[in-house]
Amino acid sequence: MQAPAPPGLEGGTYKPTKYIHSKTLMIQLKSLQQRLAVFLLFPVAVLMFAMGSIGFIYARNILLDQWKEAAILKLGRAAHQVDMRLGKPREWMEMLNHTLAGPDTGVLQQAIIQRLEQTPGVEQVRFRMFKNRINDPVDRDSPSPAPAAPRPGNTVRPPTVPTGRLNITPPRYDALLDHETVSLISDLIDKTGRPVGRLEVVLSFGYLIKNILTSSWWQGDKAFLVDDAGTVLTCTVPGGQMRFCETPLERKILAAMETIPYGTVLGTGIPPREVSGFYRLEAAPWSLVVVAPGKKILAPIVRFRTLYMITGIGFILFILILIRIVTHRTVSSIKKVSHAAENIARGRFGTPIEVDTRDEVGELTQSFNTMVQQLEERIRLKEAMNLAMEVQQNLLPPRSIEFGRLDIVGKTLYCDETGGDYFDLLQFPEMGRDRIGIAVGDVVGHGIAAALLMTTIRALLRSRITQSGSLSDIMSDVNRTLCRDTVPTDSFMTLFFMWIDASTKRMHWIRAGHEPAVLYHAASDSFDELKGDGIALGIDSTWRYQEYVHDACQSGNILLIGTDGIWETRNPAGDIFGKARLKDIIRRLHLHSAKDILDAVIQAIETFRETARQEDDVTLVILKIRDADQRG
Repeated sequence: MQAPAPPGLEGGTYKPTKYIHSKTLMIQLKSLQQRLAVFLLFPVAVLMFAMGSIGFIYARNILLDQWKEAAILKLGRAAHQVDMRLGKPREWMEMLNHTLAGPDTGVLQQAIIQRLEQTPGVEQVRFRMFKNRINDPVDRDSPSPAPAAPRPGNTVRPPTVPTGRLNITPPRYDALLDHETVSLISDLIDKTGRPVGRLEVVLSFGYLIKNILTSSWWQGDKAFLVDDAGTVLTCTVPGGQMRFCETPLERKILAAMETIPYGTVLGTGIPPREVSGFYRLEAAPWSLVVVAPGKKILAPIVRFRTLYMITGIGFILFILILIRIVTHRTVSSIKKVSHAAENIARGRFGTPIEVDTRDEVGELTQSFNTMVQQLEERIRLKEAMNLAMEVQQNLLPPRSIEFGRLDIVGKTLYCDETGGDYFDLLQFPEMGRDRIGIAVGDVVGHGIAAALLMTTIRALLRSRITQSGSLSDIMSDVNRTLCRDTVPTDSFMTLFFMWIDASTKRMHWIRAGHEPAVLYHAASDSFDELKGDGIALGIDSTWRYQEYVHDACQSGNILLIGTDGIWETRNPAGDIFGKARLKDIIRRLHLHSAKDILDAVIQAIETFRETARQEDDVTLVILKIRDADQRG
């Protein structure tokens, strides 16, 4: 249902304001507080999230880099300690290798073996020859008989070995026994490359990794000592682990160990669930591996993230409360203005809204009060204008009159509610039964002032025409009376006044500064203009107007009297309608009635103007002389 229009606007089209929300919106933000909350919090939340994410990633990378560096350093130190413990037995074994090449080396060999037995971490030393002779085929599975005079302890003294004829291989590592010992083995090779004896040094694995097992970082994380095949030599995993290839991370570590001596590998996830580092020993084909949970390494940044999220949520809640407090008063004032505007839309003017702030909302309220006051005044003025328009429209004569053989129609289109254009069709007994008067005038300006002057001239003309005198006397008297009021105001009016005498078939006219009337002669298909000297009414009270006469009452002739608003009509391009188009319409429709010609002219003007605004009043009177036997 359409809301009622304010008083004074009933004649026009009034549509209340509607807020149309897009159907595609999932959430409709109807209140100012909701919009402020969303439009303020959303950028803040995005900014905080972006800053937190960037900071978290930056800090995470720094912590991971620090852990990598620290893990490599710790693993390097641990590997160096293992290498040093393995290095001493290897040195004695290499020294024993050198003694095999010289004469009288038995005593020296025994001394070296004795020193091997006394080396920290050495559990046992075995030195044996195979049962076959040096030049016989080698039986690898048959050890030589035990020496006749073994020394106390676990060491077996080697038999006498021919010197200068054997070589010893570099030490190699044998498999461990329950992760407790490791053996360094060197074979004695004859000149044909066949092994004829073996030196085996059994080391305590616990001694090799003694400091590693007691270190805090080894105990805190999962740590492994693995060989190149992925066999776990020892680890801190509860229950033990035989193979180092159970998880994707372990397989990635083994793949990396094949290409680089040390490094770090990150597990899956962001942040990674596990991170690892490895370091290869130099003295043995083993690598130290440590695996730590990502949460442990990134615990500080995870705590910071949690604290950041709690702080961010608290900050957002604080902003919401602050928006609520700050906007409550503003929203309340705006609601008052909105409620008052709604009442005004229904035509109810109340008391002015109280201005209780000095900010922009207070200025808005003050401006609204001023607007309401002016609107109320304009509505009163609109009512007065509507009344004036109604009065002026009632002063206009009937649109069409048939007077004998004369078919007369007239029309006025005002560009405002009221205007200064004027036309009148005069029939009074005092003028005579065979006479009819036609007046067309144009007051300078528009609006109420022009309408009042037009009404005054109409009254003066109607009053004077009922008295005796010529047409010149009538117009001169009207001008003299009018000048008493218009000279101080510089107001004036152009007027074309004529009467037609049916008995004499003559046209009598006076041109008071108005555009000449256009006369179309149907017999000759030509145009003529009813000209004449004369100034506008209201300028010079002493002016004497001259009357003109024309014998033009032949059948088919058409007379057009109009105001300059017709031919000076402009289209959006700035072109004017002109009199040529007007004459073309008359010539084309001269066989039609006066009403058809008038309607065609009005339609042509509106079509020519298109979307351009009407800038001047338009008044047009068409008179057509019909044949004696023609009916209207």
